[in-house]
Amino acid sequence: MASKTLRAPFSLRLLTSGFIVFWLILAAFPFVWTLWGSFKVELDFFSIADWTNALTGYNTERTYGSPFTGVGYHGAWVQEEFWRAVINTGIVCLFVVCTSLTIGTLGGYALSRSAFRYTFWLLIIALIFRAMPPITLVSGYLLPFFEWNVWGILPTTIIVLVAINQPFTLWMLHSFFQNIPKELDESAKVDGCTQFQAFRWVIVPVMWPGVITTGLFSFLLAYNDFAVTSMLLSESNRTMVPEIAAFLGTTYTEGNVMFAVAAVVSATAPLFILVMFFQRQIVSGLTAGAVKG
Repeated sequence: MASKTLRAPFSLRLLTSGFIVFWLILAAFPFVWTLWGSFKVELDFFSIADWTNALTGYNTERTYGSPFTGVGYHGAWVQEEFWRAVINTGIVCLFVVCTSLTIGTLGGYALSRSAFRYTFWLLIIALIFRAMPPITLVSGYLLPFFEWNVWGILPTTIIVLVAINQPFTLWMLHSFFQNIPKELDESAKVDGCTQFQAFRWVIVPVMWPGVITTGLFSFLLAYNDFAVTSMLLSESNRTMVPEIAAFLGTTYTEGNVMFAVAAVVSATAPLFILVMFFQRQIVSGLTAGAVKG
């Protein structure tokens, strides 16, 4: 009887379900439409004469004998060697995430346990650097990189991305560590642990969801970056986002739009898989506000 009393009215549940379905369709439409169009020719996907050509694949069937074609993917991955950009992106993301998390975890823990007054000002300075547009920071690196002949390679780009991302990582992990009672450290020390052992074996396992959440945001920053990578990487070392932009061409070079469309789908699909795989850790990390003793 009580469950019937607390149950929401049918009209409210129907309205809520309808809104959720509408929102999901609206949010998923750009990716689904791009995925569908990546198997068409440009005359269909960007048809001016008849927009239904994008659905039926009229020109695609006339050209290749089928309403679907993988020419865009073949051109991007094989002809233009998009796989090189994928490898470069993987290398950049791996080192940016590992470096940012290592420095951010140690720094965030130290600042959260520090009683000195300069801790607050260190965090404020980090916040100021994070608020600055990344492009203004990149310009300061260009001159020494050219003078030292290290422009255009992946290691220097990784260093810059870590420098840009580190203030955010430090702030986020510092807030997670502050939610962990200091009594856990003290109990570990009473049991014979050193400060680092208490951090390694007691604190880190407790706030592991926060580490995964912060690592995901660091990964997304490196994965989706355009301004930094396009300025600091040479043509042979491009990551995925600058390479996709190159497929579109410029006023001086001819591009291929369908290569870009296929590359966009290829670059977006791993993000869906990543978020679905770590969704529990992301939710628990973002909602963590206290630690049970």
